[in-house]
Amino acid sequence: MEKSFYYPVPWSEVSYLREALAVMDIPFVIEQDDRLELNPGEVAFVFPDMQVRLYRHVFELFGNAGRRYPS
Repeated sequence: MEKSFYYPVPWSEVSYLREALAVMDIPFVIEQDDRLELNPGEVAFVFPDMQVRLYRHVFELFGNAGRRYPS
């Protein structure tokens, strides 16, 4: 998977978000990487480029646009 963008989220939200994304059949991985802007207690939900239709669901789930994944 070529990584395109990510959302930092607290550990307490991981289970809910993982289940919601699985139900919508949206591809993602969960990472903790020093290159990502994460606060203590956060992980990143990382996504590939995707069709606008799928991105709309991701945008609505997270409530904003994701951050660009570093190259």
